Amino acid sequence: MTQTDPTRTTDLTDDRNPWPALWALVIGFFMILVDSTIVSVAVPAIMTGLGAGVTEVIWVTSAYLLAYAVPLLITGRLGDRFGPKTIYLVGLTVFTLASLWCGLTGTVEELIVARAVQGLGASMMTPQTMAVITRTFPAARRGGAMALWGATAGIATLVGPVLGGVLVDGPGWEWIFFVNVPVGVVAFVLAARLVPQLPTHTHSFDWVGVILSAVAMFLLVFGIQEGESYDWGTITGIVSVPLLIGAGVLALALAVGWWAVMRREPLVPLGLFRDRNFSLANGGISLVSFAVTGMAFPFMLWAQVVHGYSPTRAGLLLVPMAVASFVLAPVVGRLVDRMHPRGLSAFGFLGAAAAMFWLSRAMGPDTQVWQIMAPIGLFGVASAFLWAPLGTTATRNLPLDAAGAGSGVYNATRQVGAVLGSAAIAAVIETRLVAHLGPVAESAGAGGAPAQGMGGALPPQIAAGYSDAMADAMLVPAAALALGVLIAVAFARPAHFGQPAPRG
Repeated sequence: MTQTDPTRTTDLTDDRNPWPALWALVIGFFMILVDSTIVSVAVPAIMTGLGAGVTEVIWVTSAYLLAYAVPLLITGRLGDRFGPKTIYLVGLTVFTLASLWCGLTGTVEELIVARAVQGLGASMMTPQTMAVITRTFPAARRGGAMALWGATAGIATLVGPVLGGVLVDGPGWEWIFFVNVPVGVVAFVLAARLVPQLPTHTHSFDWVGVILSAVAMFLLVFGIQEGESYDWGTITGIVSVPLLIGAGVLALALAVGWWAVMRREPLVPLGLFRDRNFSLANGGISLVSFAVTGMAFPFMLWAQVVHGYSPTRAGLLLVPMAVASFVLAPVVGRLVDRMHPRGLSAFGFLGAAAAMFWLSRAMGPDTQVWQIMAPIGLFGVASAFLWAPLGTTATRNLPLDAAGAGSGVYNATRQVGAVLGSAAIAAVIETRLVAHLGPVAESAGAGGAPAQGMGGALPPQIAAGYSDAMADAMLVPAAALALGVLIAVAFARPAHFGQPAPRG
């Protein structure tokens, strides 16, 4: 295996422009992010088409998220060992074929299995996109690349619900999966042609760390994600949600202890966390992911259940957010390479928290569309000041031979934040519905609405309470983003601007 010269700041040994490779990778990254949200719009259609119940259909999403989140630490390290291009192309192939399988399934059980395979493919792809940025862009010019990476995530938040609504209302729910096939083929051809074969690094593989981290991630993600479904109590026999989460924490503690004493190369080099900015950026991205996931659920329920909007129309409400984030991404990218990350990310967290609070206060049964455009737009502006500064700050000092490991940790943290956001918002919605609707809340749980409200706006006697419950739930992501301000102000100034920062 080839080694990286420790004096180099990138793995490109020629004058090749790294941007075409990044654009090629972004196509696949965009596709898997869209797939994280698009299925939620199709849930009623899938239930009807496959004759499935609510619990079964929930697992269509849960299986994907579990298979996506659990292997991220491992797949990030595989990129260091076998090359990010190789692992990315394998993952893209798995994801694309699994998407075809999802569309062809005839039972909900088969769809759940296919979605799990799809999530595995996504987990192989995601860390490689960030690793390629780290290894091909000099640290002092990484802001623009991370801005594109972050803008992709922001746009995907919009496209998922909108595209899902259009496809479900048109050719049918199967096409939310079939559409991935031509996109996947194009992404494979472009990545094969444009992404360079970067040097690989001789690593011993930490099988003990692999097993402990996989068990820990599975137990934690499953327990947190499915806790609300079991009322945070017993699942079966003596197995309970608290027991699973506790076992997950224990397995994670054992993994960390193992990595601390392991003399050869651990799966997660704990030395990465000696860089204060890397540690803080991981905390920051988890809060961002928590908030983005948490705000989407109550906002979509408010739009579709309280106001009777179609899935497509509800998704279009997020257009100002996506447009603002996309337009500002290159501007913020240039600022990241010139300014202290503390000010940029603090502005992002503060603006995003204010936008969520403003949106919460604006959401009501009689709210007009124009009244929520400003807070939605502000959230898009603030988001642009979060993704690129956090990603660049996390990777600025990463050694090139640990780019995959660092990317795996960062993306695993991001995904766990999303799972926590989903679980927290479901619990809060349930609580607030009971508070505002009382007995009626039994037919308006966190995953649905009163039967008479489905397919149209709620009756006036229920609409106010349901709307208030969704508005209250929006305060949870607002609080998470406000906490992010404390992380932002603790960032240390990178060693140098205008030239690569020192590594290690």
